[in-house]
Amino acid sequence: MSGARHASLFLDMLAAERGASKNTLEAYRRDLDDYLAYLKETGGEPDTAGSATIRGFMASLEERGLKASSAARRLSAVRQFHKFLYVEGYAPADPTAAVSAPKRGRALPKVLSVAEVDRLLQVAYEGIQHPEAPPSERLRAARMACLLELLYATGLRVSELVALPRSAARSRDRFLVVRGKGAKERLVPLTDAARDAARAYLALLEERTKAAGPWLFPADSESGHLTRQAFARDLKALAGAAGLRADRVSPHVLRHAFASHLLQNGADLRVVQELLGHSDISTTQIYTHVLDERLKSMVRDLHPLAEGEG
Repeated sequence: MSGARHASLFLDMLAAERGASKNTLEAYRRDLDDYLAYLKETGGEPDTAGSATIRGFMASLEERGLKASSAARRLSAVRQFHKFLYVEGYAPADPTAAVSAPKRGRALPKVLSVAEVDRLLQVAYEGIQHPEAPPSERLRAARMACLLELLYATGLRVSELVALPRSAARSRDRFLVVRGKGAKERLVPLTDAARDAARAYLALLEERTKAAGPWLFPADSESGHLTRQAFARDLKALAGAAGLRADRVSPHVLRHAFASHLLQNGADLRVVQELLGHSDISTTQIYTHVLDERLKSMVRDLHPLAEGEG
């Protein structure tokens, strides 16, 4: 069986058994295509690869100048691929078991301050209220205000946000039911500001388009709703108008802001894990850097023997 066929079976398993999204499958496909190209150059096959093959592949990544984080991600994909081949009986052994990942520092997420988030919202609302703005521009500004309010209120993944149904803006509930990674559902609470922004935007949308549809953020795209890329582009334009550096602002950065600001204000890490939809708390623990000063202050202020200590 060819390496391409092995890879196809592995991707089918990810989709069927793990509920991997289209974007996740594409990422795995790119990593495996790179690995299979290396095997072809060296005359190897996935079912006969040894640990020396894997080390050679990792060395080739380093020679090509890949960052440690990118190389580690590629090795992770190759590990899972070989584990699948071994478990399913397509290969006699797993050659990745003895290969360690390249050392890498864990990057801290970029975080906006509360004042910077407020500034983004202020500029979005100014676009709605501008007396000379044409209706199409007011609708676009209302959509951005709605996107920002919902994202900052819920910490949704951008793929979850842009695919919200229109019913999300009509609901009287103070929470959303979101289907996230692996088709897992979770509840996320809504602020009054987010609910108000969603209703105001929907009213303008239905007034302008008169067209019913399933999506809260309809667009002329393959999916029928706003794409992640279009939202990110519009958000960077808004950041520029708000006097913020565009490279510091993205939908994912606002998700980080949601988590970090909750933790700074006393939220429990487990609660934030549930709200973000992380299956493993180790993923959420990247945000613990924001707790350092708060924890130090708690010990200084609350510990019975801490009085007068520097």
